[in-house]
Amino acid sequence: MTNTAAPALRPVLADRFVTRSLATDAALIAGGVAVMGVLAQVTVPLWPVPVTGQTLGVLLVGATLGARRGALSLLAYMLVGLVGLPIFADANGGFSSILLPSFGFVIGFVPAAFAIGWLSERAWDRHAARSLVGFFLASLIPFAIGLPWLAVALGNLGYPNDFAAVMAAGFTPFIVGGLVKWLIAAGALPLAWRLTGRR
Repeated sequence: MTNTAAPALRPVLADRFVTRSLATDAALIAGGVAVMGVLAQVTVPLWPVPVTGQTLGVLLVGATLGARRGALSLLAYMLVGLVGLPIFADANGGFSSILLPSFGFVIGFVPAAFAIGWLSERAWDRHAARSLVGFFLASLIPFAIGLPWLAVALGNLGYPNDFAAVMAAGFTPFIVGGLVKWLIAAGALPLAWRLTGRR
């Protein structure tokens, strides 16, 4: 009978700067919430879903903190916004945010951060080609939740919510911005690892 050991996970970028502990994990999770809150206010106002810096924040927080801390940070971001802190796009906040057509994307941020964090724990964020693939895949996850949510919200508001209408409202306008954010994140992490001088 053979005993196959699971591959050891490599430290993520945050682990290069702090020692793992409950206190540092909590501080990093809170820091991720702050980063998201700031980037959410970098916005190009479009209806029904604004183009914001949030997706870039999701990718950077998830990759930098790893799967568990990244997902917890994005979950905390969502919960802090729901209890009333105006940290969603356009300084929105409060429980009524659930009714916004864009809220499904906020939910999708949590698994997206987990996914890119999981890949980063396996060193995908350290090499250009794998970084491009990993960040691209993680960028698609918010759409998997956000677009169905958008379809329901548009229908409830009396707007067309067929496939073409939903894609026109929640996907097509964001292709260019999404590509830019994907390339920024996919380039920033390998560069950051290179600058640390430790591979």
